[in-house]
Amino acid sequence: MRRSRIRRLACAAALALGAALLSPAAPSAAAAADPYQVLVFSKTAGFRHDSIPAGISAIQQLGAANDFTVTATEDAAAFTPQNLATYEAVVFLSTTGDVLNDSQQNALKGYVDGGGGFVGVHAAADTEYDWPEYEDLVGAWFQSHPAIQEARLTTEDHVHPATAHLDDTWTRTDEWYDYRSNPRGDVHVLQSLDESSYSGGEMAGDHPITWCHEQQNGRSFYTGLGHTMESFTDPDFRQLLLGGIQYAAGAVEADCSSTGDPGPGGDSAEAEAYTSSSGVQAAPHAAASGGATLGYIDHGDWAGYASLDTAGATAFTARVSSAGAGGTIEVRAGSATGPLLGSVEVTPTGGWDTFTEVTTTLTAGTGPLFLRFTGGAGALFDVDRFTLTRAPATEDGGSSDVHLFYYPWYGTPEGPAGSWRHWQQGGHTPPASLGADLYPKLGPYDSGDIAGAVDQHMEWVQRSGAGVIVYSWWGQGSYEDGLAGDVMDAAARHGIEVAWHIEPYTGRTAASVVDDIAYLEGKFGGHPAFYRDAAHGDRNAYYVFESLRIQDWSALDAVKDTAIVLAQTTDTTKVAHFGGIYTYDGIAGATAPGWKQAGDYAKANGLVWAPSVAPGYIDDRAVPGNTTPTLSRADGASYDRQWNNALDPAIGGDPTWVSVTSFNEWHEGSSIEPAASDPPPGHGYETFEGAYGKTGAAAETAYLDRTAYWTDRFEQRRG
Repeated sequence: MRRSRIRRLACAAALALGAALLSPAAPSAAAAADPYQVLVFSKTAGFRHDSIPAGISAIQQLGAANDFTVTATEDAAAFTPQNLATYEAVVFLSTTGDVLNDSQQNALKGYVDGGGGFVGVHAAADTEYDWPEYEDLVGAWFQSHPAIQEARLTTEDHVHPATAHLDDTWTRTDEWYDYRSNPRGDVHVLQSLDESSYSGGEMAGDHPITWCHEQQNGRSFYTGLGHTMESFTDPDFRQLLLGGIQYAAGAVEADCSSTGDPGPGGDSAEAEAYTSSSGVQAAPHAAASGGATLGYIDHGDWAGYASLDTAGATAFTARVSSAGAGGTIEVRAGSATGPLLGSVEVTPTGGWDTFTEVTTTLTAGTGPLFLRFTGGAGALFDVDRFTLTRAPATEDGGSSDVHLFYYPWYGTPEGPAGSWRHWQQGGHTPPASLGADLYPKLGPYDSGDIAGAVDQHMEWVQRSGAGVIVYSWWGQGSYEDGLAGDVMDAAARHGIEVAWHIEPYTGRTAASVVDDIAYLEGKFGGHPAFYRDAAHGDRNAYYVFESLRIQDWSALDAVKDTAIVLAQTTDTTKVAHFGGIYTYDGIAGATAPGWKQAGDYAKANGLVWAPSVAPGYIDDRAVPGNTTPTLSRADGASYDRQWNNALDPAIGGDPTWVSVTSFNEWHEGSSIEPAASDPPPGHGYETFEGAYGKTGAAAETAYLDRTAYWTDRFEQRRG
């Protein structure tokens, strides 16, 4: 195992004096580190940045001033175990493309896993796409970027040596990368981009740009900054780069444990990881979580946390210490003077390194979290890590406001269908070759296998947090009509309700849809799984696919008091006589065209607004030669972007329901139903590998679990 080079501050005893007794100073400087060597690698096999020479020069200058020697190379032969062992850190400076062969990749991985350091700068994320382990090493792969422009960055960590010198926000000009996945759940985010401050950001509002993480026994640091030559003469960027190199080399201590991905149940944060503040500073404490607290707290000071929403929070718990006067923590929503949700007293603990826990219940709030501090004169207390507790928002059977489009049209020769149904679409020969770009975890199943496939489906729907499936129905007497009762029985066993998707069957008219509604109500209206919306007069729900095929829907007036019938469009001139609007499209949700206008119209006219979100779309195997665009899942980033769009009132128009395209439409590749991690080889199937950082069997259910996450967020925001 490589020897760690971490140097500790010489005067550890001074830390115990606490924030109140220390004068403000930049944290985490290394004390007289021994000289060491750093390798800078700038080979490119794709786009070449003209800032590379400026970057090499800047790192050499930083090394000369901070006791490390720099070797710059574009020769990948330097990547051998023997040679890498002479360096404390390796910097990938705007590398692009495939720059290492297999043995060189193994050497780099072994070096970092064994205790070495890795630093990625800007286009280091645009490198080694054929080496899966590299994505883990750098943190995320490059996706795209808009034009170079000015943007505002938020400092999320005021303690790490790379960002301790920065204010809460930093405005600068650079080329702002979007990434194929959001790394937040796996790395420690140091800076994020405020996407409202520039044009073209595509990370759905949560946009990490600089981060670090532990890599086995080694360390990794990455920043997306550094496209321009001017970056390398900017003192603030040079200090950021220096802090990253020093951390990776083990020359300074830093907390790079995962920031974590807030999920249902509660959000925890280091108090010193504020995004805005007045008066407070981070204070080093060996006994504190992450090695620091929020300190230097006086009466009237405050700290804000932009990434923590108070919606749904029911309690606040914090680890605190005080050798001062003590005081009160006020929990507020939206701003430091926003609504008071709760408060808790902090009494002196006898020392700045003597911690105790305080807690209080909270009233309902909305907006980002702010903590305001009150008390007497002088230093009051320090705050270490804190947690917002959230009560589960969904009922036992899931949210009645999240609806999954469900397809009961599959069949097999061995099952009740007696022949292949739908799996052979596109000229394929099941069971190994299916008309789908993903392969079901259950294999090609029969929708009439109620005790097997359908019961398993309902278990998975329950796991997703959704409480309603929207049953694809092709008319009276159809195959799907014949299975409906049995599927509803399975749904009822798992607390799931059933709404209806009226498909464009032959001969469908507005009048026939009215007749269909009467038929379904008469046949299934007394079933415990028959969905009725209590918030809208206990009416049942009917989504009408391709409603624009029919021009005159006035016949629907006959059922408006008993049924909610939804048009598939965002053209509000086409929704007369309907009771709601939905979109279905699995691609459009990435940009949400017309959603805000449709949502506002629905609200103003008493209609249900149910925009549709999807994890991705690909139908290449089902429809060979089709020119329909595809939407990459991007390891979950596409799904998150669509959910964010739906739940942002400024984009999504404040939905009544959210509909998900789909639970199991395998032809379109939009399914959240688990896909096999080991599909039959030789057919080019995709998998969910890498979704939300999960691999293998754990990735198979990644989209179910993420649906549960967003379902809970939706319910919390609705209150």
